[in-house]
Amino acid sequence: MNKVILMGRLTRDPEVRYSQGENALAIARYTLAVDRRNFRNSGDENTADFIPCVAFGKSGEFAEKYFHKGTKLVVSGRIQTGSYTNKDGVKVYTTEVIVDDQEFAESKNASSSGEGNYSGTGSYRRPEPSGAVDGFMNIPDGIDEELPFN
Repeated sequence: MNKVILMGRLTRDPEVRYSQGENALAIARYTLAVDRRNFRNSGDENTADFIPCVAFGKSGEFAEKYFHKGTKLVVSGRIQTGSYTNKDGVKVYTTEVIVDDQEFAESKNASSSGEGNYSGTGSYRRPEPSGAVDGFMNIPDGIDEELPFN
């Protein structure tokens, strides 16, 4: 199975081109900076991997319209490798993620203010609902008859 899920920030605005022909297809290329924790050192030094991604069609058009440098995304897709010979006759190997699905990983307000629920360690913490204890919400007495399970 070839499946990858990434969460990171765009390193620059997507580069979008359109294929030629009657039914032009949008092809958006962007790079995600994905945090990689360094577990060997006891310090909190994080490094990042820079993963090239390609989105086609409507996904490419969406990226062109809404994605900008610094936007935090969750991307799922597949890894594709390839090779070509450059103008100097050197064989170049490529690896990129072909995007199947792409979503915003934080609200627009959180990304513009630099706040949000991103802990800075590569994990996203969903806010707990009010009245939650240890991640579970208390259900008031007498409501259990309305639940679809008992």
